[in-house]
Amino acid sequence: MVNFCSLYSGSSGNSLFVETPNTRLLVDAGVSSKKIEKALLDINVEPSSLDGILVTHEHTDHVQGLGTFSKKFDLPVFVNQETLDAMPKQRDKIDSKNIKTFKIADKFSIGDLDIKPFSIPHDAVNPCGFNIWKDDKKISIATDIGHITNDILKNLEESLFIMLEANYDPEVLRCSSYPFVLKSRIAGPTGHLSNEMAGKTISHLLKSGLKKAMLGHLSKESNFPELAYQTVLDELMSSNSFDKTSMNLSVASRDVHSKLIEI
Repeated sequence: MVNFCSLYSGSSGNSLFVETPNTRLLVDAGVSSKKIEKALLDINVEPSSLDGILVTHEHTDHVQGLGTFSKKFDLPVFVNQETLDAMPKQRDKIDSKNIKTFKIADKFSIGDLDIKPFSIPHDAVNPCGFNIWKDDKKISIATDIGHITNDILKNLEESLFIMLEANYDPEVLRCSSYPFVLKSRIAGPTGHLSNEMAGKTISHLLKSGLKKAMLGHLSKESNFPELAYQTVLDELMSSNSFDKTSMNLSVASRDVHSKLIEI
């Protein structure tokens, strides 16, 4: 059994929770330590029971509370060296014994979970997504993706569950109050993933056994949960692989934790 819960997801902060009966992990800590602690307690998880924190990249909306949370609960932080070096403010709060570095594409284990980080195109120093296995059950976490590559698709295939970015709708982004430079960054090759591309990606993954998907990291200014859901659903409906009875699609909330999803 593997459980997944989105604690916070959006351009203002991200933190995800994964557990088996024996292992508990946080993926990113992009809101305050106090907020993460509260969200975990809300789902009856003691923060001190965690076995570690995985870090995708150094942007503030993914590491804001990282150092404080690790220090308070004496938790290991699993991060690649380039990302660690790019966030000195957080790094300096983490006890040196709790810094565990990994290399992209090298598998490692935490408790009874096997983990493989994979590269994603985003404007950070060495950003990654994660494949996580418990026995033969594979889940994947992939947000902050400028564009989908064949390598990303290969890494995501055979996942039973995926947390996938659906950051923006091109028309809503175009009409948003963001300055042109930011609009260009978001829609650029190292920015974020659109609703439509999220739909096409999930449609592809259905062919390799995907059963559940959660859309995450939605922009507050250039997207809406209902729009993201409907756009992805429309893409899936146009696919011969889609079966409503065998596929569960949901959208992560910005400020409220999701239900615990069992995989």
